[in-house]
Amino acid sequence: MNNERIKEILLDIFPSEIDFSVIQTGKESKRVNGFYKPDTHEIYLHNLNFKSDNMLVYTAVHEYTHHLCTIEKQENDPSYGKACKVHTQEFWAKFGDLLKIAEEKGYYTIGWESNEELKALTQDIKENYLAKNGQLMQEFGKKLARAFDLCQEADIRYEDYIDRVLCLPRGAAKDIRKVAAVEVNPAIGFENMKVVASVRKKDDRAQVEQEFLAGGKSPSSVREMMKQKSAQANGTDPKTKLEREKSRLEKTIAQLTQRLEYVEESLASL
Repeated sequence: MNNERIKEILLDIFPSEIDFSVIQTGKESKRVNGFYKPDTHEIYLHNLNFKSDNMLVYTAVHEYTHHLCTIEKQENDPSYGKACKVHTQEFWAKFGDLLKIAEEKGYYTIGWESNEELKALTQDIKENYLAKNGQLMQEFGKKLARAFDLCQEADIRYEDYIDRVLCLPRGAAKDIRKVAAVEVNPAIGFENMKVVASVRKKDDRAQVEQEFLAGGKSPSSVREMMKQKSAQANGTDPKTKLEREKSRLEKTIAQLTQRLEYVEESLASL
């Protein structure tokens, strides 16, 4: 697969307002499979790292995600991509969305279901580890809730009990209790159960839980969906935030202008 074809695939997955280049280095690297240069908008792929075009496309989509995130962020922050964290939750969510599109268009496939041993192992992991661990942690949370009540009744400091008797990190103990306090399907696994349990409204929790059960989305994608929905509800989406910042800056400029005029008049009278 040549550079032009890779670029064609990426643009078909998602259009880019700013042009970019795809460069296959003809090298093998033990450190990275590829990288992106935000200042020149160049995607570099160490193509000798890959045994198939399928794996090449995966990395190309990863680096293309950096490009799309960079040009979006640089509209408001020209320094983005140079001295900031680029593998954010927002990045992983966008990457997951682009991979899904790549699969739908036939450019990429994860292919796990065609491997019979991996397919059986996946079923085993989901049923006997993720689901069972989730159920166990629910029961654990109920035990901790009971321990909290007993500590209260006996005038025992619960935090000290957690710290020095059970030797549990306080944050972990809090998460475990929270999971047990609401109805969450253990089939999604404990880590995802914590995400669902953090949602206040029952209907919203059910929607988030369904996103996990449906599959096809990474935890980062689900969290980013929750974040965007919350931002829209609270009026803190990017457009609203910029409009508020603009208003604040205009007020500050007006105040500074007024102060400058006063200082200039004071100096002229001396």
